[in-house]
Amino acid sequence: MIKNYFKTAFRSLVRNKSYAIINIAGLAVGIAVCMMIFIIIQFQTSFDNFHSKKDRIYRVLTEHHHADAATISYEKSIPFPMPEGLKTAFPQLEQVAPIYASHNDELQVLDANGTPVKNFKEQSGVFYTSPSFFNMFDFPLLAGSYASLKDPNNVLLTKEIAENYFGDWKAAIGKTIKLTGTYRIGAGLFQFPPAALKVSGILATIPANTDLQLKLVVAFGTDFTGDKIYGLQNPNWNQTSPDFGCYVLLPPNISVDNFNQQLSAFARKMAPADNKNSQIVQSLSAVHYDAEVGNYSNKTISHELINVLWLIATFILLIACVNFINLSTAQAVNRAKEVGVRKVLGSNKFQLQIQFIIETFLIVTSAVILAAVITIFVLPSINQLLELSLSFNVLNNPSIILFLLTVTMLVTALAGFYPSIVLSRFNPVNALKSKLTVNTAKGISLRRGLVVFQFVIAQALIIGTLIIVKQMDYFMNRPLGFDKDAIVNVPFRPDSTGSKLTDYLRQQLLSVNGVQSVSFSSNTPVEDANDMWTSFKFDHAIKETDFQAIAKFADDGYVTAYKLQLVAGRNLQPSNMTREFLVNESLVKSLGFKKPGDILNKEISMLNDQIKCPVVGVLKDFNDRPFRNGLAPLLITTNITMYRQAAIKLGTTNMASTMQSVKKIWEQTFPDYSYEYKFLDDKIGSFYKQENQLSQLYKAFAAIAIFLSCLGLYGLASFMAVQRIKEVGIRKVLGATAGSIVYLFSKEFIILIAIAFAIATPIAWFYMHQWLQYYAYRISISWWLFAAGGLVAIIIALVTVSFQAIKAALANPVKSLRTE
Repeated sequence: MIKNYFKTAFRSLVRNKSYAIINIAGLAVGIAVCMMIFIIIQFQTSFDNFHSKKDRIYRVLTEHHHADAATISYEKSIPFPMPEGLKTAFPQLEQVAPIYASHNDELQVLDANGTPVKNFKEQSGVFYTSPSFFNMFDFPLLAGSYASLKDPNNVLLTKEIAENYFGDWKAAIGKTIKLTGTYRIGAGLFQFPPAALKVSGILATIPANTDLQLKLVVAFGTDFTGDKIYGLQNPNWNQTSPDFGCYVLLPPNISVDNFNQQLSAFARKMAPADNKNSQIVQSLSAVHYDAEVGNYSNKTISHELINVLWLIATFILLIACVNFINLSTAQAVNRAKEVGVRKVLGSNKFQLQIQFIIETFLIVTSAVILAAVITIFVLPSINQLLELSLSFNVLNNPSIILFLLTVTMLVTALAGFYPSIVLSRFNPVNALKSKLTVNTAKGISLRRGLVVFQFVIAQALIIGTLIIVKQMDYFMNRPLGFDKDAIVNVPFRPDSTGSKLTDYLRQQLLSVNGVQSVSFSSNTPVEDANDMWTSFKFDHAIKETDFQAIAKFADDGYVTAYKLQLVAGRNLQPSNMTREFLVNESLVKSLGFKKPGDILNKEISMLNDQIKCPVVGVLKDFNDRPFRNGLAPLLITTNITMYRQAAIKLGTTNMASTMQSVKKIWEQTFPDYSYEYKFLDDKIGSFYKQENQLSQLYKAFAAIAIFLSCLGLYGLASFMAVQRIKEVGIRKVLGATAGSIVYLFSKEFIILIAIAFAIATPIAWFYMHQWLQYYAYRISISWWLFAAGGLVAIIIALVTVSFQAIKAALANPVKSLRTE
């Protein structure tokens, strides 16, 4: 019996090829979107789940209590003495591991004589830690020993890094590399003498789903121990670094809330009286989702965004199911006689329902197979767009098989249940006499309601995408307050040698045809997370101000190179030391001055009074941070030891030739330093990478929703064309034109789209308004964005409907009016 059901279902699908192809294509696209979102979410929710002790691993956070007492914020940096203090104060802790994430490290492979043979640069992935780190986290070793990290000047390399540096990872053991690093401590940048490191172990490939993307692991204490920076005799509980943190392994069955209370009390006891901060622990499972604090991979995803993705997947799948229902019921009239014959021959409703459910199952199964093929081909593009490592591997990921089986059963039930009931209820007498009437108000209303539902989702996605694109255009085109065009930033050697060569470099670069100006500084005018924040005293005050400012170190050419505008005073004078300050308007306002000139010649003291200088100029406010943040108070002063990069303003002609000359000069000046550069406008664009990625995703989702909704419209138009065939014939006999027939069909769909638009508009406005609140600088949601979204939907709908409408209008009325 079951075999007969499948055989009959297969023959029916072959006989109605166009119907089957449209249904399979629609379901396949919907299921493919669902599957890709499932794979993305599965990857994002799997971060650091492979560690066997993951439930007991916690990181220590600093809890900031702000002046208003009601505001609390958190960060991953902690005081330098904290790890040792934890070991002493909490002996019940199984492991305590300090960790420092270094950036922009220069590395050289040395031969047996200590001569550099290769230069490398690692933007990230160099970590300083102790063996206790590997007693918590499961990062297997291929060779060597974790215990080697007890001794300074030892380093573990990952297999990939070892192969990149030495060709064969097995040959790397015992070899020597030289590390030159720059460390951010408080408001300063510090550079240690190059350290010769012995390769004492090789780590296996680091999984993609961890926020600890290790490349090199250096023994903690090799150059960096925190208090070693200043040579302090006593621990400094006020001193920290943005990239210095700590992980702890709690014993089983401990109360985390109770431990946090003890930890906070300990932190307040150890900190100076003026330090109101304390420490708490955060579970490893929460790290990847904490966008406020961040992590060492700088990649987080909020639970809200995961929920949005699930919602989109659900809606896309529902739209695909709605299409199937509309197309199936539209096909019902064509199958009426088949149903009549089956009933006359003895089939009951249940048997007919089983028959149509099996047809649905075959369609859904075919759609799932096609969806898997689509996913395999599209996933590499998703990986490239989102910079992820996703794979469709059913052998290593059985949950994909479970997901596909669940989707198959669910979609079969959702899409097949209603059509099977409609088809099985046909009256056999009316069906055989072609007097079928399924145009009941209830049936028509349901199908129209489903079309409205589809276009509510589609129009909401269209409107949302338009707003996101508009906001992105605003980011990229809004004036920043400084020149970003044709400026290239090149980092240079962060040591005394580099500082001595700045004058020579300037002369050499300015001699290149196409180089208009050169400036050396610690940072560009706008930074995302690399700015140095500092507290300071103003005008001989005893206490520091209740706000912090961004500190940038730059030469006297900085204002000219970036075309910053002075509103009071003068520019910095040439100097290698710190002698005077420039400030921005925001700092002037924060100090309570009404006129920029009122702050001139007032003294500012920072870094524990190590720097005391007068203010000589006030800069017009410019955007010193991405547009998701407001303007910050700013200090700019000279100090040649803090310069880390050159800003080179280029002419717009023969830029490639100019850059070749710049590269040649750089490599001659720093032969053992890796040459790299980045255009400032590209750097600014990278601040909005996540927004760009989401914009591309939403564009794709909106296009898919429109495509699927159009299939649903096609189904309803087909149904109505069959239902109203006699009406159209009579109208044509009485003189109706083809245009009036097309209008007759299109009018109803325009009404349906208008209803969908009325529902979608407030929904889209509410959620996009909430999203825009994340940015300090944002567009206002104009009415024309909604009008454009509605117009796009109407045009697409009319194009879809017009095919069936024109076909009905051009049909021969004699055939449509003939009853027998």
